[in-house]
Amino acid sequence: MVTNNKDVKFNWSIFLYEMICTALLLVIGLSFVTIMFGAGSPVEKLIPDLGIRRIITGFLFGSTGALIAISPLGTVSGAHVNPVVSMVFWLFQKIDKKTAASYILGQFTGALIGCLPLLAWGEMGRSVEFGATTPGHGYSLYTVLLGEVATTFTMVSLLILFLAFRKLRPYTPAIFPFLYSIMSYLEAAISGVSTNPARSLGPSVISGQWSGWWIYWIGPVAGALLAALSMSFFAKRITEARLYHFDNESDRLFRNKIIQ
Repeated sequence: MVTNNKDVKFNWSIFLYEMICTALLLVIGLSFVTIMFGAGSPVEKLIPDLGIRRIITGFLFGSTGALIAISPLGTVSGAHVNPVVSMVFWLFQKIDKKTAASYILGQFTGALIGCLPLLAWGEMGRSVEFGATTPGHGYSLYTVLLGEVATTFTMVSLLILFLAFRKLRPYTPAIFPFLYSIMSYLEAAISGVSTNPARSLGPSVISGQWSGWWIYWIGPVAGALLAALSMSFFAKRITEARLYHFDNESDRLFRNKIIQ
């Protein structure tokens, strides 16, 4: 919950842990992208069907996020790992603006740091622009933008729905593997399924690929705002600004980190 302390300062604990969580998400998740689609990877011969590879990649990427959420790192920060998720928690008044800034700056910093090790993939990584999200060939920018709005809207709406009900909260991380499997299958060829400005920024910086970069800022923000607006009646039911609710001791640790 938001603290009433008007003198609240930038939360360095949240910044640090969110930076680490986001870095892990990108270095692991985008390595899966490279392995599945990079030129010269043996996976193409093992799994020639492009659609199946997209489903598997989405599942692995979503599973990475889910495991981070339930890890000790997620205990500290709540594992938002996405600026638009932190934005929604701020709009719902679950965190104050300086704490929101701590999350978002940590996420963007983590995205940049987490993508640096991807350079070790060399030519295989370069062949897929190290996982950069770019508009699909043959699709209008409007279609690509709409895809990012729709996928982010779906993700944030489900997140709000699960967090709003006590019986569903423990299963919130389980959304992501299955959701990103479906979205990757349907949307990857169109927009790349970012739903996360930090996720798109990191690989763009190391690859130099900025095609349609603005889509991956406007699309997720617009999708998250629409989800927050349409699901606002659930706001009061969300008790904590995190993706997974732990046991009582971990609950206490999380609250201490938020309000210190």
